[in-house]
Amino acid sequence: MSTATESAAPQPPVPHRSVGPLTLSRRGWTIVVSFVVTVALLLVGLLVPIPYVSLGPGPTYDTLGSVNDVPVVSIDGAPSKPVSGQLRMTTVSVNDEITLFGALGLWVSGRYALAPREDYFQPGQTEQDIEQQNTKMFQDSQSNAEIAALSFLKYPMKVIAQQITSGSPADKVLKPGDQLISVNDRKVSAAADVRGALAGTTPGETIPLTYKRDGQEQTASVTLAKATDFGQDDRPEGFIGLGAAERPDVNFKTTIRLQNVGGPSAGLMFALAIVDRLSGDDLANGATIAGTGEIDAAGNVGRIGGIQFKMVAAKEAGVTTFLVPDGNCAEAKDAAPDGLRLVKVSTLDTAVHALLDIKAGKDVAGC
Repeated sequence: MSTATESAAPQPPVPHRSVGPLTLSRRGWTIVVSFVVTVALLLVGLLVPIPYVSLGPGPTYDTLGSVNDVPVVSIDGAPSKPVSGQLRMTTVSVNDEITLFGALGLWVSGRYALAPREDYFQPGQTEQDIEQQNTKMFQDSQSNAEIAALSFLKYPMKVIAQQITSGSPADKVLKPGDQLISVNDRKVSAAADVRGALAGTTPGETIPLTYKRDGQEQTASVTLAKATDFGQDDRPEGFIGLGAAERPDVNFKTTIRLQNVGGPSAGLMFALAIVDRLSGDDLANGATIAGTGEIDAAGNVGRIGGIQFKMVAAKEAGVTTFLVPDGNCAEAKDAAPDGLRLVKVSTLDTAVHALLDIKAGKDVAGC
């Protein structure tokens, strides 16, 4: 007997598959790279500062009022007259270290503008340097405001030795703060009189110098030097090495206190507050009035920056009348918020009389 068997047909061998790294198509790589680039750009836009600062409306302060229960302007030793209304100083907010997205958001808001950082922060300046500079300008502004206000009110003035060049003829005799009575037998009534008294002198010439210290008047002889020996420009007259300044000769003290504010542009409003406190003219007359302007000791009001932002801040504080330095009138007129009356001023005298005219219902010069 024979037996037949059926065998299966032979199968081809199964290929061996090894596990290797994941491969992506060109489209896949495009998606990955785009994602990484997008995340990087988002991080840069959110975290990396750009070399710009933002400028916008800053806080306003009533110079006739108080901040944290501390009077902004106080006068000790003289009666302070009652006043009504407000005389508000205005400021500009300057924000540093803004990011790209932060800058875009501020710009879109319409309340802020961007400016190159180097316009406000010089290369190599530290935050401490900038703070000291702003503090110095603010202190000078206060001093000029006091001198201008008391001069306007006809209080007597004196001339003092403010800066003395080290090793100069004046350094051998004077101390900062000494009151100058006469130089070269010429009476000193203003700071400019010191330089005028030296006209016609020559280096090496000896002249008399009369001054008052601690209430005692004294006279000394000083031998004039050559200006170039002290790093000054050459000049025919003798050099004394004295920087003079005018100060009120009064028996009361004016103090201005305001924290975290720098720069010189509040000078006009400080001066108006002092005039108002001492004169009793009630310049605001119950209204809320704001303004800006640097002021010098002679009462001249100078041009300032950022006036468009200051006007916005004033309007939001309920101000209806804004005092504008005449040098800012053109730009102020173009940017003034609706309903804000602009009054052009060039000196403390014109500002005071403009407010008195408004109080009396008279027309005043606008921008």
